[in-house]
Amino acid sequence: MPDVFFTSDQHFGHKLIIDFESRPFSSVEEMDQVMIRKWNAVVGAEDTVFHLGDFSFLNLERTRDIVSALNGYKILILGNHDRSRGRSWWLKAGFNEVSEYPIVYKDFFFLSHEPMYMNKHMPYVNVHGHIHGQKYEGNNHFNICVEHWDYTPLSFSQITDRVVVKEEG
Repeated sequence: MPDVFFTSDQHFGHKLIIDFESRPFSSVEEMDQVMIRKWNAVVGAEDTVFHLGDFSFLNLERTRDIVSALNGYKILILGNHDRSRGRSWWLKAGFNEVSEYPIVYKDFFFLSHEPMYMNKHMPYVNVHGHIHGQKYEGNNHFNICVEHWDYTPLSFSQITDRVVVKEEG
């Protein structure tokens, strides 16, 4: 049965992100190849992946090569580094769907690039990227940036296991 995955902020082709975020790679080529391999190790051809922004700094041809190398049906929510290229550019790059705005998923999860305002009285969880190695405290935000998850997409069940309060019987 197909699964659903979430990830963000790969920054494919962005050499400076290695130093900015202390990523454990010696080159941008190594970083890109490791992230492709880790994606495909967990995501199957029939799975869906929500990418929450800041996918690639490469040109259209090289970005298309990476998108086509990645398993799954790919949905992109544009991040701050993606928006200048526009929705149609990303569709040409190979994403199956592209959203300029956050998406509500399963009536409980707000999927966005930047963290959204949430407070403890809101019965929702914001799954987001953008802040890389940083993390918000509390149960209303879930940072899906690759730095937190060994550069590997997380499945929906992995996220719900961490954020949904289980009733004890």
